[in-house]
Formats: sequence, structure tokens, C-alpha cells
Amino acid sequence: MLSYKKLLAEVIVMIIREKYMTQILDFMDKPVVKVLSGMRRSGKSTLLELTRQTLLSRGINAQNIIYINYESLRHEHLKHYGAIYKEVSARADETEGRVYILLDEIQEVFGWEKAVNSFRVDFDCDIFVTGSSAKMLSGELATLLAGRYIEIQVYPLDFSEYLHFTSSNTPEKSQSVDGHFADFLRFGALPGIHQMKWEESRIMQYLEDIYHSVLLKDVIARYKIRDVALLERIVLYILDNIGNTFSAKTISDFMKNQGRRLSTETVYNYIKALEDAFLIHKASRYDIKGKRLLETQEKYYISDLGLRHALVGYRDSDIAGLLENVVYLELRRRGYSVSIGKQGVAEVDFVAERSDDRLYIQVTYFLTEDNMDREFAPLEAIADNYEKMILSMDSLIRVNRNGIRQKNVVDFLLGK
Repeated sequence: MLSYKKLLAEVIVMIIREKYMTQILDFMDKPVVKVLSGMRRSGKSTLLELTRQTLLSRGINAQNIIYINYESLRHEHLKHYGAIYKEVSARADETEGRVYILLDEIQEVFGWEKAVNSFRVDFDCDIFVTGSSAKMLSGELATLLAGRYIEIQVYPLDFSEYLHFTSSNTPEKSQSVDGHFADFLRFGALPGIHQMKWEESRIMQYLEDIYHSVLLKDVIARYKIRDVALLERIVLYILDNIGNTFSAKTISDFMKNQGRRLSTETVYNYIKALEDAFLIHKASRYDIKGKRLLETQEKYYISDLGLRHALVGYRDSDIAGLLENVVYLELRRRGYSVSIGKQGVAEVDFVAERSDDRLYIQVTYFLTEDNMDREFAPLEAIADNYEKMILSMDSLIRVNRNGIRQKNVVDFLLGK
């Protein structure tokens, strides 16, 4: 059988994100609902379209593919579970054989989980949905579809994907890998930036528009937030403190000092809404010796650094936090749960866990004589045999101390 890349070569011009398509195809025609979740503009709709194209390339009749994009007003009348069930039922009755139901931005449909569960029960079908809210996979859906869905969380491009996407934009092609990584840090990794004229002002305008779209549609409107100015100030505080530990109370106290009184609970609710929209991600602190998660002083990372820089600008002095953000997202893409390690009074940047595997990572800009002991000591104090490494931007010097390896950040991102 031909690989899906060869099958699609003649029918699409979109760049394939192989890691995600492999997961989707592994579960195609399996009795689970495929849920693609992630922030808007991270590539979910394109993956759904690639799924549709794959089905066509495999000889599935177009009439057997029911594709509905809820960002289009032509489907406004189908934003209730009863209406979408009626529509899909009518179209399924007109076809022979299995139907493939592809629903984009499904969270726009009231009671959508009832319709999806009914499709699964009533029809011979395979179901794929996308959504921009983490909340969609909680509550009633978990009850109705428990054990019958698989979530594939879609992130902005990893660095290897980013390099692949640069080939579609002529001004980018001639740059070195180091040049691409500098742009990766500055402009972020949303696929759409590679369709822009490669000019900073154009890219930043595009990213700022995406930020406002996410904030308006997935946070303000969904959670009926009235004090938008306060929400935006909280966002700016978080973006200004990438790589720093703080808590909801820290933000509440900061706002009080700025003349805005608000409760810690309100701050927590706003942060949770930002998390649910996949705009930010939380990394809790983990007591390595006590083997337990701590409830205060977590860190937050943004889903795409380009969005941060469109709002607060790019500052070279922030490089340590930016590198942390990049490594955090890469670990999440690789399927790790990630926390911040507390080792006595010292901190380990990341404790990454996946099944029975664990990885300890320190991230620093460059290793020097002045910071060498500070970076190695917390890792050396950990009394277990799991892998430990230090990631830095050093390209020539490699240190291996007590079994703890130093590795270049870019090499780590590219899996070298």
C-alpha cells in the first residue's frame, strides 16, 4: 500500500504535518471519535481537510463525507444538536456504506456531544471533530463518550515542522538553521505566518489579529467576561513573566498596587479561561524529594511566542524565559506531562513524565564558569537514575558531568 504522503501528492498543495496525520490515520475506521483540540490557527482545520483529502484518495465517495466548518455562516442554522443531527441523518440516508463525519470547531454547537454520541450509535460512521476549548472534553462528553474518543492535541509547529514550512516562503529559504531559529523565537510557530510577506510588521499585525480573535471568541464571549480591560492586564502580566513562578494571589496583589482591587478567585477564573482556550499552559511545581505536586507558585507558558511578541515586543533580555517556553512546548508535543521541580531550595526547570519514563531538564542561555555549578547542582542532588540534561545555546562546548549531559537546544528540538 502506498504511504498517505504519496496518495495525497497529486491532490493537495498543503504541507502535511506527518506526526499528526500518522496519529489520525492510525485511528481511522476505528470505533472511537477522533477529537483534534488546540488553539485557533494552530492547524486543526488543515488537518481535518487533509483527512478529507485522504479519504477521497482512498476511493471514498464524496457523498459519503459530511464536512461542516462552523466558522462559516452557511452553517449558522446547524448550531444546535437537534439541527445538526437532522442534517447528518438526512445526508447519511442518501448514501450507501459507511459515512465519514468531519465537524470543524464543534464547540460552536449547543449540546454537540449529544449529537456526536447519537451519530456513533445510529449510523455506520467514522467521526472526526475539532475544537478550540479544553472544556469541551469535560463534563457530559466524558460521561457520554467515556472510553470512546481519542484526543489529539494540536500545537503550533515544532521546529522541524517550522523548517519544512519555510520552504513554502521564498524569502525564508536562504536562511541558515540559526537564522530560522531566531525567527522561530521572534515570530512563533503558527503555520499561517509562512503565507505572509516575510516582513516583521506584517507578521506582527497578523499575530495580533489572531490573539484578539482567540481572546474574543474563546475567552470573552464564551465566559461572558465583562471587564475586558482587566483580563487584558492579566494576560500582559503573564506574558511579561514567562519563565517566572507566580500565583493568582501574586497577580491579585500586583493589581491592587496598580489601583485595581480584585479577588484571587477572579484572577484564577480568568487564568482558567485562558488555559481552556489553549492560549496559555500551566506547569505546577513538583517536590522531587517529597514526590508530590505543590499548590502554589506555578509557571505559565504561552502556546505561541509570536503572539507574546505581537503584544509586548521582543526583548533580548527575555531569552532565558523564551527558551524555557520552547522546551516546555516541545516536551508537551512529545507526550510528556511537565512540572517545575523543587529540589530543596533549588529549582529544576522541568520534570517531564511519560508512562514509566522521567526526564529532568535545566535550560540556560549559555553555560559559563559563573553558572556551571548553579545549573548542575540541582540535577546532581536528585537521587534516582532517570536521565538528566542541561540544554543551552552553546554550539561547540559539550559538558558531561557526573552523567549529566549538556545538549544544544536546537539539536534537542530536532531530535539529534
